[in-house]
Amino acid sequence: MKMPKERRNEILKQLNAKGKIDIEDLVRELNVSAMTVRRDLAYLEENNKIIRTHGGAILNKPLVVESSFASKEGKFNAQKKWIAQKAVELIQEHSTILLDSGTTTLEIAKLLKEKKTITVITNDIKIAAELIDSNVKVIVTGGELQNKVGTLFGPVTEQILKHIHVDLFFLGAHAIDVKAGVTAPTFEKASIKKLMIEASEKTWLVADSSKFDQKSLTKACDLQQISGVITDYSLTHDLKEKLSEYLDVVTVEGGE
Repeated sequence: MKMPKERRNEILKQLNAKGKIDIEDLVRELNVSAMTVRRDLAYLEENNKIIRTHGGAILNKPLVVESSFASKEGKFNAQKKWIAQKAVELIQEHSTILLDSGTTTLEIAKLLKEKKTITVITNDIKIAAELIDSNVKVIVTGGELQNKVGTLFGPVTEQILKHIHVDLFFLGAHAIDVKAGVTAPTFEKASIKKLMIEASEKTWLVADSSKFDQKSLTKACDLQQISGVITDYSLTHDLKEKLSEYLDVVTVEGGE
């Protein structure tokens, strides 16, 4: 029989792999009583490792909250550049593309400066500023400016998005989970993303691997609503297989 520390480590290992677990399964797999499992879960909850649920437990993982542009800039920068390079390959001449706000989509914008036949629509003033001296036709959605982030949102932004149609949308994400889908830290952000998806023929999610297996406050979309995702090679094999049940998964690294 395993010692308490071994059992608790095994419980955490399974939760990291599955996201949630049932007491009945733990009783069978650990070969102990339900009372022993409940004591282990109580201990882990007291130490802020898990959250007990009816009949089981989930990991005590905090929701992803909004970050300023400055705090995101520079993080996973190489991965974002690789993702952007792959994303640009999906853009055809004479197409209209929609760029969500964010640092990964900003990297896409940097690679579009020499394009002459495409139109970019965005709700990100930093993306618009990046394309000022380019040959790209740029349309800014307008709306209320989110200070320290650079995103435009609100009723004006939503009205513009309700009256456009584009070939391709590159969706940024704060958090991505197989079951919860793509989630955002505010209702306003989620609403904008939903409208962008509705306005697009195809949607590709562009996000580095740190955004996966995370949840934020409110749902933007289910994975089934997206054509595919471009991320970096650090995405685990198991997670890639789970995601592949819902959408195309492209992983990239330097040199691709």
